[in-house]
Amino acid sequence: MKKTLLITVCLAAVGLSGCAQTGQFVASNVTTVELSEPNYEIVAAGVSGEAKAGYLFGVSFSNGPQSGSVSLARISGTGQLYKEAMEQLWKNFEKEHGPVEGRHLALANIHYDSDSTNLLLYSDITLAIRADVIEFGEGY
Repeated sequence: MKKTLLITVCLAAVGLSGCAQTGQFVASNVTTVELSEPNYEIVAAGVSGEAKAGYLFGVSFSNGPQSGSVSLARISGTGQLYKEAMEQLWKNFEKEHGPVEGRHLALANIHYDSDSTNLLLYSDITLAIRADVIEFGEGY
């Protein structure tokens, strides 16, 4: 009886002390931009950013724009995959095209790719965002 109780308490403690993370990026735009006027230019095509998080003793999943993990502990990354991937996308853009401050930029043709790896003790999620960057201006 004591052995069963001890096992139950240990399993409950492990289950309650683990971490879970889910994320889904759902964009809902109320602003409509019509790209029929010649007031924009595609300044960069296929700019990408990527983020990854690793977990110990758990399972990770990804399904289109949704990804998640249930595990005992996160051992790498912050778990804010969409934020990190978007920040990396803009850093990659700035490396080749200069700063974004003061410019009228927008992302178009946004694609999300996610991948998860599940091994016996380790799992991870990788999220990649790829988009075209357009710039609006009067001279275009």
